[in-house]
Amino acid sequence: MTEPPRQFTVGERPAIRGESVGQGPPVVLCHGVTASRGGVLHGSRFLERAGHRVVSYDARGHGESDPAPSPQGYGYPELVGDLEAVVAATVGEAPFVLAGSSMGAHTAVAYALRHPGRLAGLVAIGPAYGGVEIAPESLAYWDGLAAALEEGGIDAFVARIGRELEIGPAWRDGVLRFTRERMLAHRDLGAVAEALRGVSRSRPFDRVGELASIDVPALVIASHDEADPGHPRAVAELYAQHLPRARLSGEEKGKSPLAWQGGALSREIAAFCAELDV
Repeated sequence: MTEPPRQFTVGERPAIRGESVGQGPPVVLCHGVTASRGGVLHGSRFLERAGHRVVSYDARGHGESDPAPSPQGYGYPELVGDLEAVVAATVGEAPFVLAGSSMGAHTAVAYALRHPGRLAGLVAIGPAYGGVEIAPESLAYWDGLAAALEEGGIDAFVARIGRELEIGPAWRDGVLRFTRERMLAHRDLGAVAEALRGVSRSRPFDRVGELASIDVPALVIASHDEADPGHPRAVAELYAQHLPRARLSGEEKGKSPLAWQGGALSREIAAFCAELDV
């Protein structure tokens, strides 16, 4: 029988809320923007059953965590600071595997750059930032989503994504349904809108060449663009090329993205951990 999650809160302004479940070598999870702590493994408890302690938390302004104290408080330096607080409170000095999806992948990489030698392994799921200047059209996209959320709520936000993203017809309805469901997990939609603006203006690192200094085993999860155009496969391939000890994984073309399959993704991460003997 699986045990219930152990809830925790770290920090004060903002308070970051999360949970830890299972026993064994720790795996810390970081979710993407507009997601919450269940949005990395999508409810799968395979990692816990495979003998890992799984730590997950809601990023500032997401889920049950507090908003940032100011609209400027959603950059990667602040996100990494929250991750540092979570690690100190739940993992301590033990080596651990850090896995992040989208914004969480960028947060994880920024943490690894700040703390060389601290990780047993790194998992980057669907990274979207490729180490270039942030284009004005990219900011306009994120600002448009934030405005839609503020002005029309979840319905307007989902509709805007449906208009802006070139999602393949086979995947469109599922993506929009999943987007709506994950937005319901947030306590403060206004804070999510501020996070959309703040995260999109922040860079986790300056140049992709910096990834070469992350000398730990790494697993990069890529998706095909037809299903998930917001996380270009070319960016994941770029990470796998520059991380010196990385391998690339993902679904076959035409299949549902591995990043969306909680059980399959968990098994992939568990196999990666087994290779590390953590």
